[in-house]
Amino acid sequence: MGLGELFMVAVGLSMDAFAVSVCKGLAMKKISIKHVLICGIWFGAFQALMPMIGYILGAQFAGYVDTVAPWIAFALLAAIGGNMIRESFGDEDETDAGLDVKTMFLMAVATSIDALAVGITFACVPVTIIEAGRLLNTVIAVLLIGLTTFILSGIGVKVGNVFGTHYRARAEQAGGIILILIGIKILLEHFGWL
Repeated sequence: MGLGELFMVAVGLSMDAFAVSVCKGLAMKKISIKHVLICGIWFGAFQALMPMIGYILGAQFAGYVDTVAPWIAFALLAAIGGNMIRESFGDEDETDAGLDVKTMFLMAVATSIDALAVGITFACVPVTIIEAGRLLNTVIAVLLIGLTTFILSGIGVKVGNVFGTHYRARAEQAGGIILILIGIKILLEHFGWL
C-alpha cells in the first residue's frame, strides 16, 4: 500500500470522527479553538493508536496467512466500508455538546474501532512510504491517519456549528465507499490485474 492509498484510507477512517464532530458542532451554541482542539486531539489520537494496536496484533499471525492476506485485507475493508454505508442510512444518533473526558473517550473509541481492523491489514499488506522497515512505515502511516483525523475532526466541529448535520450521512457514505474501493484494489493487485 503506497502513500496515495494510505491517504485515502486515512480520509475514509476519519469520516466517522468527522460525522461525530459535525454533531458536536451542531450541539454547541458557540465554538472556540478549545472545542476544535479537544475533538481533534481525542479523535486523532485514537485513530492513530488503534491501527498501531491492530498492526501489532496482526504481525503476530501475518506470516501464517501470507497467501490469504489480500483476501483478509479486502474482507476487513469491505466490511468496515459496508458498515459505514449501512450506518449512514440509520437514525441519527443524539449527540450532545459534552466534551468531558468520559464522553470523549467513549466516542473516540467508538469511532476508531474500524481503525483497529485496518491496522491488521497493515500487517498483511505492508505500507510502503519510504525505503525503511515495515514498522517505521507503519508508524508513519498511523501518524498520517491520526493527523488526517485531527484536521477533519476540527473542520467537522466548525462545519457542524455552521451548517448542521445535513452532510453527516454523505460523509459516512463517502468514507465507506473509499474503504471498499481500496479493498478491491488490493485484491486486484494480488491477482496481477493492476
